[in-house]
Amino acid sequence: MRPSLYFDGPVGKLNWKVVGLLWPYLFEFKGRIFLAMLCLVVAKLASVGLPFILKDLVDSLDAQKTATIVAVPIALVLAYGSVRFLNVIIGEIRDTLFGRVTERAIRRLGLAVFEHLHRLDLDFHLDRRTGGLSRDIERGTSGVSFLMRFMVFNIVPTLLEISLVIIIFFINYGIGFALITLIAVVAYIGYSIVATEWRTGFVRDAANADSLSNTRAVDSLLNYETVKYFNNERYESQRYDEALDQWEVAKRKNRLSLFALNAGQALIIAVAMTAMMGLAAYEVTEGNMTLGDFVLINAFMMQLFIPLNFLGFVYREIRGALANIERMFSLLDKVPAIQDIPSASNVTPTQGELAFNHICFNYDERSILKDVSFSIPAGQKVAVVGESGAGKSTLIKLLFRFYDVDSGLITIDGHDIKQLTQQALRQSIAIVPQDTVLFNDTIYNNILYGQPTATDEALKEAVHLANLTDFIESLPQKWQTKVGERGLKLSGGEKQRVSIARAILKATPILVFDEATSSLDSQSEQAILSALKVAAKGHTSLVVAHRLSTIVDADKIVVLSEGRIAEQGTHKALLSQNGVYAKLWRIQNEQTITH
Repeated sequence: MRPSLYFDGPVGKLNWKVVGLLWPYLFEFKGRIFLAMLCLVVAKLASVGLPFILKDLVDSLDAQKTATIVAVPIALVLAYGSVRFLNVIIGEIRDTLFGRVTERAIRRLGLAVFEHLHRLDLDFHLDRRTGGLSRDIERGTSGVSFLMRFMVFNIVPTLLEISLVIIIFFINYGIGFALITLIAVVAYIGYSIVATEWRTGFVRDAANADSLSNTRAVDSLLNYETVKYFNNERYESQRYDEALDQWEVAKRKNRLSLFALNAGQALIIAVAMTAMMGLAAYEVTEGNMTLGDFVLINAFMMQLFIPLNFLGFVYREIRGALANIERMFSLLDKVPAIQDIPSASNVTPTQGELAFNHICFNYDERSILKDVSFSIPAGQKVAVVGESGAGKSTLIKLLFRFYDVDSGLITIDGHDIKQLTQQALRQSIAIVPQDTVLFNDTIYNNILYGQPTATDEALKEAVHLANLTDFIESLPQKWQTKVGERGLKLSGGEKQRVSIARAILKATPILVFDEATSSLDSQSEQAILSALKVAAKGHTSLVVAHRLSTIVDADKIVVLSEGRIAEQGTHKALLSQNGVYAKLWRIQNEQTITH
């Protein structure tokens, strides 16, 4: 069984190794990071200096009862305002400098995940849940942004400020103030960590429920037509509501656990503030401290616990962010089943001579192909036919290296396809699939997808060969016509001709047709067949066919039965043998006459 993309196991500890994985994506702008760190230190020193200015201001105002000099308090007011403004501006400059670093890291990481997903094997993409997967990537990149911004600029500076304040209290006011502050901070952080670890299970349950509901919604909407065909709107709504119900329960537990966490944090802060103010008030009445000292201690405590209160929120979010980033990096940890060998050639074959030599292939312990051998000389057309499940389409997947053969050899121009890079191999093959899926874009861009660097002249020539020019010109928006999600605005025949044009534009030595006319009516089939004949000229063609009438002109027909080659030869030769092919031919002709 393959590992799930979703965390449904026991909640583990914080995986700080994830932070280490981020460093390569952060150090593109080392100069910006240095300047941002410098701004951080300057801003924190200015922040620590503010209460001292406030103390001197209060003491100078208190002294005005017996003096008439006003210059000192005015200067202190101006100094207080200047330092506060400087603190804010430096913080903004720091965020601006580091923002570029974070944004570039997210861009690089997002691209790395996207490219890696395209390198993963077909099995992964057959098993994936697109909605949940996209949500994992989205939450992972958002987690990177949060982690970098708040851990670097909130947690570290706050811990630095706490240390400075405790030292200042100990030196200036004695061990009592320092001890209360230290105990309060340790209790707050300890409670936050313990309570957050306890509620992380609820956070993950909510995230999993969110992914499930999103997956249900996306899957249902992607299969909109199927839902309508089977009149299953209510069924889909019930399934979606079940997922939303799980989400609602998970969110409620998450919210209640958050209430318990916030209440405990508030109690610790209230007790600490009360103890500090009580002790400071006593020292003032005893004459050991001035009114300015009382204000300084109050300012420091307020200044300390405001970010410390925020620290609790940040820790909770970092806990979730690390889990989300871990999800995303778990995708990067997945190793593609199909990989290029170190010595693979990146030279694209040009002749197109194709051979399957003693091919055996099993899938999930089920034998699909058994000792299959046939060849296609360059420029010839070979068709593969047989009953459903005989292994016809599997040959195409093996040719494209979506899977590797268990034994045997597939060669192009005499070279084992495993000796080629996947890029070079697939660059030498164009396909017209049975189910043409188009991007939700213009006809122009969908055809250009076959060769994005092609000229307009080459594109128009491919369209002409695919017998598509008149259709495009008849459309109100012509080339800029949007085809809709998966090409749903086009008919089956129109989509197939777009697919043929795209394959022609790729200009490869090998063309593959995977039951390209099986779902079309007779009129559309004839139009497509004529386009296919034009497209196949000068190319090596491998045709997987359901309708035998479409491949009577093939240079050779290979008949598969239960994973083995039952017969091979020309159409006439196979009919004269009166074997499997002749039987299939008679059955299809009888069906045609009946209909």
